[in-house]
Amino acid sequence: MDTTVSKLILLYVFDQMEIPMTSDTLIEMCCSQNNWLSYMTLTQILPELVDAGFIVLCSGSGTGYYKITQEGRDCLNYFFTKVPASTRNEISSYIKKNRQSYKRNQEYFKDYYKNKDETYTVNLKIIDPTGSKLELKLNVANRAEAKTVFNKWNSEASKVYSAIYKILIEGE
Repeated sequence: MDTTVSKLILLYVFDQMEIPMTSDTLIEMCCSQNNWLSYMTLTQILPELVDAGFIVLCSGSGTGYYKITQEGRDCLNYFFTKVPASTRNEISSYIKKNRQSYKRNQEYFKDYYKNKDETYTVNLKIIDPTGSKLELKLNVANRAEAKTVFNKWNSEASKVYSAIYKILIEGE
């Protein structure tokens, strides 16, 4: 596949996702889960698209997020027919089914580690492209509790954020 079509495929992915994405998300989506682009091609064309002004890199809480620019959208609108219709349909369908999952994986960070006193600290974050929205560090008694919190974070993070927001901002 020539690099022009590869670049248009990547621009199409950005256009369909409608959210900034990390390089890890792009690799997972375009190379690991689908064969839209090879890893080598993706790592080559991403900086080229940034240099051309079609994608911009913005940082948020230490993580680099890429997003499509208006120039990138204009280029895609003009040349999108160079991407085979079957590839466009596959990308559109895949993203429609998986957008929320990728978004959640980028927004929610979780980790835990053992402390010197044999307790565990669970580090939980909600991140958006402009920075951290919420960062929580919980000390728990043992590894089992740390794993429980770790495993529940992705499904419960929005409820935790909402509850804290209501208590602290809205005064409920």
